[in-house]
Amino acid sequence: MKKIPVEQAVGSVLCHDITQIIPGEFKGRRFKKGHIVTEEDIPVLLSLGKDHLYVWEDEPGMVHENDAAIFLKDIAMGQGLTFGEIKEGKISFNAAFDGLLKINVGLLTELNMLGEISFATLMNDTPVKKGQNVAAARVIPLVIRQEKLDEAKALLNGTKIVSVLPLKPKKAGIVTTGSEVYYHRIEDKFGPVIRQKMEQYGCEVMGQTFVPDDKAQIKAAIQAWLDAGAEMIFCTGGMSVDPDDMTPAAIKEIGCRIVTYGTPVLPGAMFLMAYSGDIPVMGLPGCVMHAKTTVFDIVLPKILAGETITLRDTAVLGHGGLCMQCDPCRYPVCHFGKGD
Repeated sequence: MKKIPVEQAVGSVLCHDITQIIPGEFKGRRFKKGHIVTEEDIPVLLSLGKDHLYVWEDEPGMVHENDAAIFLKDIAMGQGLTFGEIKEGKISFNAAFDGLLKINVGLLTELNMLGEISFATLMNDTPVKKGQNVAAARVIPLVIRQEKLDEAKALLNGTKIVSVLPLKPKKAGIVTTGSEVYYHRIEDKFGPVIRQKMEQYGCEVMGQTFVPDDKAQIKAAIQAWLDAGAEMIFCTGGMSVDPDDMTPAAIKEIGCRIVTYGTPVLPGAMFLMAYSGDIPVMGLPGCVMHAKTTVFDIVLPKILAGETITLRDTAVLGHGGLCMQCDPCRYPVCHFGKGD
């Protein structure tokens, strides 16, 4: 880079974007990299505080900020992403489809600790929409040494920092337990809520079976949905520790592998996660009926993204697992369910 007085810059080619800020009105690129400076540009550049311009002089081992942004894109961008035009040295990553955002938080931290590199993302495990901006990266100086970029590449060693996993709709069966509902003493509130949440992801509810507080009937109802080809099963009711609540025992006795009964998430502490082979079987706590956002909203997109829920997956939810119950609810644009 060589320094040229603005008054002598007519005919020179800008090697970086120049930003203009008008408080309350505009912030963005005023002159684009590659722009040829004209006589009319001089007073504008002076008004932007540019007494001098810097002209790019090719120097071995140095990389321009725009080229560095492309380099970062190539080493860090995983599946399910598109990227936009580089502006002011920054490259943005957008979701290529509706999905679940996955961030390698540990590598992201180490990359940003190298210095001279800025890589920012939304929080890991955020459900995102097609076209949504999920990350952005740039280098801090106008030019950066190739050695620094090579260091970043070696750090990642082929592992991508940011990706979006596609969501695959599934067919579900519902087993609703409770003599009060079975005998029509009260109206079922679970079914409509589950159906509404499933529709958001294009999933099909195959049907809903009502059974009393009888372990044998609960087991038979779960097995019937497994035999019918359900790809996940939701069990509602009977999930507390009362002696007559039989749902957890029925799920276990039918041969399901229990991952966890109880989670460090509020609302959602009495959630049960189990598997019959590779079929998720979930016991949903009563909060799903009345709370806007619960542990169910955290786990469902993970399952649709093809993840197998582990005990650690639920344990780390304690960090960020306390819902602030904002009015109106802003989930997933909040901390809830994005711990670790």
